[in-house]
Amino acid sequence: MLALPVILAVGGGYLWLTGGRYASTDNAYLEQNRVTITADQSGRIVEVAVHENDHVKKGDLLFRIDPEPYQLALRQAEAAVAVARLQVDQLRSSYQQALSEQQSGEDTLAYRQKTFQRQQDLLARGVTSNADFDTAQNNVRVAEQLVAQAREKVSGALTALGGDPNVPTDQHPTVMQAQAAQEAAALALKQTTVFAPSDGVVSQTDRLRIGQYVTNPAMAPTALLSLVETATTYVEANFKETDLTHMKVGQTARVTFDTYPDRPFTAHVESIDAGTGSAFSLLPAQNASGNWVKVVQRVPVRLRLDGAVDFSTLRTGLSASVEVDTEYKRTLPGFSHAIAANSTPPAEAAAAN
Repeated sequence: MLALPVILAVGGGYLWLTGGRYASTDNAYLEQNRVTITADQSGRIVEVAVHENDHVKKGDLLFRIDPEPYQLALRQAEAAVAVARLQVDQLRSSYQQALSEQQSGEDTLAYRQKTFQRQQDLLARGVTSNADFDTAQNNVRVAEQLVAQAREKVSGALTALGGDPNVPTDQHPTVMQAQAAQEAAALALKQTTVFAPSDGVVSQTDRLRIGQYVTNPAMAPTALLSLVETATTYVEANFKETDLTHMKVGQTARVTFDTYPDRPFTAHVESIDAGTGSAFSLLPAQNASGNWVKVVQRVPVRLRLDGAVDFSTLRTGLSASVEVDTEYKRTLPGFSHAIAANSTPPAEAAAAN
């Protein structure tokens, strides 16, 4: 008669002491990032390399758009670069020609100034006529105008060369602009072939057909298929707010999927969300009414699966049960205070008193 109550008390005490260590929930799901694959360029699809639910590796071909129009555009851009280089050479030649014309004009001006000076001296001595003097004076004015025009021509040719007559051809703005257009055409041609951005499983490929014409408006590109990234697999568990008291990042957990009930997975707490699920909802609940009822909130907790996991067997959205080891241990009432009092150094106890 005495043993049974003792056994029940000991068993109940043991369950109470160990009951707060594990936090569990069945409100958990497997999550994987999903990427919507679109076409960066417009055109007609000429090749489709994947089918529904195919597993792909990063860099595998998904589909190809007709590259011929973009190949023609690239060749035109390459020809434009060649023409721009020829134009720079022509500008350099025009600059040298303008310099020659300026030098010739200055030489002519110097000669006519000497002639004018001689006519002025002869006129002062009465040896020459006024007509010859006027002709010499007019020739100087014409030569000065020609020199001014030649200098303006040199200035214009220098401006066309970017202010530096020795500028390298490929550093001239005209050539750089043509090269930028060439690089844009090369990029457009490269984007006609679409590859998988990461490892995963392709889905919703029914919108991808050979001969289909896809467009790429600047604001609304055409979604062609989806890629579920298997490398980003994690479990999102929604724990009650009362379960987070002793939960921390890095604690171990046990995850069981409903699909594989006899195959538990080991995981660890990777992060705890900054707020409850309702706080981040589109329309948060307003609890200002008089008939308010307190509801236990749930906080999303992300868990990362450990060890070698065959992610190809897991599917996004699978239901799971999670049990986190918080490593928390309860103590008997009053027993912890006695231990703390006995472990306090005498100096600290005297200072507290």
